[in-house]
Amino acid sequence: MHTVPDGVEVVASWDGARHLDSPPLLVLDAVTGFLDTHGIGSGPLAWQRIGDGHSNITYLLQRGSECVVLRRGPRPPLPKSTHDMMRETRVQKILGSHGVPVPEIIAVCEDESLLGVPFYLMSRLDGTVITDTIPPRLSPAEQRRATSEAVVDTLAALHGIDVTGAELASLGFPEGYLRRQVDRFHGLWEVNTTRSLPAVERVGDWLGRNLPPSQAASVVHGDYRMGNLMFAPQAPARVLAILDWEMATLGDPLADLGYLTATYSEAGSPATPLELTRVTRSPGYLTRRQLAERYESRTGLNLTPLPWYQTLALWKAAIFCEAIYTRWQRGERPHDKTFGPSLETGVPRLLEQAGRYAGLTATTRR
Repeated sequence: MHTVPDGVEVVASWDGARHLDSPPLLVLDAVTGFLDTHGIGSGPLAWQRIGDGHSNITYLLQRGSECVVLRRGPRPPLPKSTHDMMRETRVQKILGSHGVPVPEIIAVCEDESLLGVPFYLMSRLDGTVITDTIPPRLSPAEQRRATSEAVVDTLAALHGIDVTGAELASLGFPEGYLRRQVDRFHGLWEVNTTRSLPAVERVGDWLGRNLPPSQAASVVHGDYRMGNLMFAPQAPARVLAILDWEMATLGDPLADLGYLTATYSEAGSPATPLELTRVTRSPGYLTRRQLAERYESRTGLNLTPLPWYQTLALWKAAIFCEAIYTRWQRGERPHDKTFGPSLETGVPRLLEQAGRYAGLTATTRR
């Protein structure tokens, strides 16, 4: 944990940010005042950035004996609809009341004068997010398998929630979800790129022509992957919380399964910018096919059209990553020395893999 500001991302006060080329992400005196208002801790504030996200940003805060987690949007300017902290808190509160494992929301700040954007505080959970390192107690072969099973079982349980009640129905409109996804991301490409990648149009056209009928309506997380799950650090493998609800809505449950399986790392699969939990390449974890088969057995849904959903997942990811790449090119991510520049080739790799799922590999390479 850091006890002093770094002067760039974290500053002591807004006065200390006047010389910066871009606004800070954390202003310690503003956050300290907010904690005081809500009676959270006392004394100096320590901070640590956590998580692997490239959109919304998360900090672990410690003040005295109390620890909380602060979540905020990225630096402006960005479309508010993409990083709506207030909606994200509402989603978690509603889902938590229906038994979904989510962190407890402690406080919400809509006053943008404190950090430049809204933010919220949530409880700190005593768990671990699995990315590059396997927790020792979850390392035996049977626990690696159990970890994979917990990932897919938690997703199936989420998709099994009845969304016809008024409270959950307020989260979105499942009718026409897939068409809206294709049309929305088609429109986002031109405003988020400075280069020509014809594969975007080819894959997008294929998605639009081959739209499958939705078999069910459910809560859709929108970024469901192992890196957005917090596990209990001890065996047996157990999901403590599903994290990062910024893209949640109601829609087609296979959109989540398509994303999970298309971005899941397994031995022999080509690397993409979305390979954020590499450990599942190791022996003992379920394969993509095994994940899908277990999901099918839990839900009874027909997975014949799964390649369409996997194509959609990687095509959307390419468009989202292109927006990050463009922001990096424009100097809006000045401290990003690795992820942003990697997307010059990373976005075309995502599109190539999307084309492979769609059976368009040869044309996407041209």
